[in-house]
Amino acid sequence: MATVTTAARLHFGFQNLSLAHDRLYGGVGLALDEPRLVVSAEASEAVDCDDAAAEPYVRRVVETLDVSGARVTVEERFPRHVGLGSGTQLALAALIAVARAHDLTADARTVAPRLGRGGRSGIGVAAFEDGGFVVDGGHPTERFTAQPPAEGDWDVPPVLARHDVPAHWRFLVVVPDTDPGQSGSEEDQSMRQAIERADPGIADEISTLLTRKLLPSIATRDRSRFGDAAARLGRLNGAWYADEQGGVYRPPAGTIVEHLADAPIVAGAGQSSWGPTVWGLTDTDGAAAAREAGVDALDAAGVDGDVYVVAPRNTGAKVDE
Repeated sequence: MATVTTAARLHFGFQNLSLAHDRLYGGVGLALDEPRLVVSAEASEAVDCDDAAAEPYVRRVVETLDVSGARVTVEERFPRHVGLGSGTQLALAALIAVARAHDLTADARTVAPRLGRGGRSGIGVAAFEDGGFVVDGGHPTERFTAQPPAEGDWDVPPVLARHDVPAHWRFLVVVPDTDPGQSGSEEDQSMRQAIERADPGIADEISTLLTRKLLPSIATRDRSRFGDAAARLGRLNGAWYADEQGGVYRPPAGTIVEHLADAPIVAGAGQSSWGPTVWGLTDTDGAAAAREAGVDALDAAGVDGDVYVVAPRNTGAKVDE
């Protein structure tokens, strides 16, 4: 039996959605240590999976690897379609677990497109591989088409920059109990509509923000500047998505972000991906106060939800055999 342990990621936003620039997308994000996903697999003569979300990936993995089958168990999971990247982690964990169960090796980056992952952002794949803070290179703009490319007809975006995240930093993760964020064909349609009307000037501002503030702040371990820059990146992305998600942030994320931004213990706050998850940045000394701020933010938004305070993850997925 092989067991793969991985965890969530935060997606702060993209570098560019405008067709006026040479490359599209270019994700920016980082790996978290929790909430976790644990997938176990053993070789079998057929596909047997206890998780409805994982089973389609397991079947694709079995076909891709050309093996007889696998008995797969999802031992731990985290919410789907809330902005934490569960789909990519689930697909890649299934891939590696099934491969190891059959005494094979598989490269997550190479196989991810055949599993329908890594089509826009490379953050989830990079987080699975090595963890840390990641900036990816996106895709050439000339490859953009009005309809999504055929599944597997892409390469995962290259990693342009990766840094370990300081071990004493902590990320406040607030997941409001509301409708799931966009995924699948709905997400594809929204992204294309955003791209068709994206202001190229926003990408220019993001480029300056990334090179002059976000990357220097992670390199110098400046938590306050990093939090401010990541929050600004999210707001700029929200200007692209406003028509698709009902504002700069997807409700009720805006109220939660606003409340956290006023909390002295939190350095920067924003929405992860399509939401509704909201993140904030603190450190080990501020963890308890940050958690209270997260609970208060949910109250201010008038919704229930889950609040985590978690460490960054600077390593790739763990495999036990």
